[in-house]
Amino acid sequence: MDTYACLYVIRGEPFRSGTCLHLTSAETVIGRATNNFAPDFAFSNAFISRKHVVIRREGEKAVLYDLDSRHGTELNGVLVEPHVPYPLQSFDIIKMAKGMTVLHFSYLFADQTLEFEPLSMTQAWEEPSGPSMIYWEKRECVVDGKRIAMSEKEYLLLHLLYEQANRLVAIDDIKRNVWSERTTGPDGVPDVTMDELNALVYRIRKKYGKDTFLISAVRGSGYVLELDSK
Repeated sequence: MDTYACLYVIRGEPFRSGTCLHLTSAETVIGRATNNFAPDFAFSNAFISRKHVVIRREGEKAVLYDLDSRHGTELNGVLVEPHVPYPLQSFDIIKMAKGMTVLHFSYLFADQTLEFEPLSMTQAWEEPSGPSMIYWEKRECVVDGKRIAMSEKEYLLLHLLYEQANRLVAIDDIKRNVWSERTTGPDGVPDVTMDELNALVYRIRKKYGKDTFLISAVRGSGYVLELDSK
């Protein structure tokens, strides 16, 4: 059958980050392989159940069902209920094994494997080492008791990512929101280079500490701010 959607692995052994898992069947089971069972896509993490989730093609939509997994499944940062249908949309983020396995769902799959930035930010799922708070009105962040003022661009980017936490924010949307003062091209996107965007993200990581904002970069696509649901 033809591929109708894809799952891109952001994090999840034994797959390399950026691996595209093609969805072709009417039903695709994701879980952990054992001597007696092999799911369609098998992850090696011990927190993943043998039959963790299933994605079914229902009409023109892909629909996710948690199969009463032991450690649960999150969709865009929200814990899903077992055996309840959750229609998927492009840029949805699926988390399993307490965030140690993270998948990016897309109908807009590419012919080539996406490349995810090999940054420690992408690979860290621990809680930040110290208390951190964001005060949007004051445009400052408190990390380990230290007050850090946000620049205009830092504020605009972080606020945008927080508004769409656990979802991929496209590069063009970031450019429109963070560099709205720039001249736009024929496509309506401000004239901002990837070097400028990458430099801004780098400054945020360095300024606030690598564990304060868990930002995953999807090269050529956008950024995801990962927030754990409490």
